[in-house]
Amino acid sequence: QVQLVESGGGLVQAGDSLRLSCAASGRTISNCVMGWFRQAPGKEREFVAAIHWSGPSTRYADSVKGRFTISRDNAKNTVFLQMNSLKPEDTAVYYCAAAVLKSVTTTRYDYWGQGTQVTVSS
Repeated sequence: QVQLVESGGGLVQAGDSLRLSCAASGRTISNCVMGWFRQAPGKEREFVAAIHWSGPSTRYADSVKGRFTISRDNAKNTVFLQMNSLKPEDTAVYYCAAAVLKSVTTTRYDYWGQGTQVTVSS
């Protein structure tokens, strides 16, 4: 089992920055790919970024490349999503997810957090 708890969401203005955190716990963390997803009202959930817990591999959605950065702190079992130059279209509930024994290209995630709201005003 893997437990995920997101934090760091809030209301910001366009152009601002925000950092989301995902605290992870569980026996298989070191074998996981950690991902961030988002879901805006009336839209399907979409992939944002992924990082492997034990290696350098990362992957980003085209819509956030150059603006968002995913990173991890192994000592604190925490994954971060640094979001810069935020746009109103980034408004969504952001979810942290974990995929056990997969690569960063996976689309199949096994565990999900409860989500944190990010709202970007224009």
